[in-house]
Amino acid sequence: MTDFAGLKAVVTGGASGIGLAAASLLAARGAQVVVFDLKPEVPAPLTGITADVSDDSSVRDAVSAAALQLGGIDILINNAGIGAQGTVAGNDDEEWHRVLDVNVVGIARVSRATLPYLRRSSAAAIVNTCSIAATAGLPNRALYSASKGAVLALTMAMAADHVREGIRVNCVNPGTADTPWVGRLLDVATDPAAERAALEARQPMGRLVSADEVAAAIAYLASPLAGSTTGTALAVDGGMQNLRLPAARS
Repeated sequence: MTDFAGLKAVVTGGASGIGLAAASLLAARGAQVVVFDLKPEVPAPLTGITADVSDDSSVRDAVSAAALQLGGIDILINNAGIGAQGTVAGNDDEEWHRVLDVNVVGIARVSRATLPYLRRSSAAAIVNTCSIAATAGLPNRALYSASKGAVLALTMAMAADHVREGIRVNCVNPGTADTPWVGRLLDVATDPAAERAALEARQPMGRLVSADEVAAAIAYLASPLAGSTTGTALAVDGGMQNLRLPAARS
């Protein structure tokens, strides 16, 4: 497919996991892609720019550099984010502020810096990486869930604000994805194999979501072929949100 031919894209948190898969897919389908990351080491044809989404000056410098390098920006994939574990009492104020700053305010920072370029595009699209945690109560994920619930609400508000400017805004809601971040969580678990089995079992398809599957959903929402799709949250969760299956028989 060449639906992104001639388009310029920025992907935050694009050096690994879902972000790298999305950036690579957009490039394979014709886009010029710049990746923002704290350590933006990416393979060609992607190019990387160092950016910290928790720092407004860093974001603005990176967006300006990307727009100069690309000759504009048509597509923004807000994928950068961090995780957190624990009940509502499990994280102190500093950690609450840190996670919300990256996961929610980070999207606002990059989006507002990119808006002037998106307004000049005839194929402008923003896709935010949200989570099943925004719509389903997951144990031991209070802070992370709160941040992703805010991302979902922010996505809908942005879609309403910018639809008449020709800027589409959507998000993807992945289930637990097989990414380096999840791998690191499993590595520190008491029983990594049992923890992985539990994560797989809670998704009706019986396996973790792949980064490539989430990337395909991101590409759909970002593509000009989805020109009438805005204000949508697309679940890529193996049926976790909507399916209610009987317990598997042993």
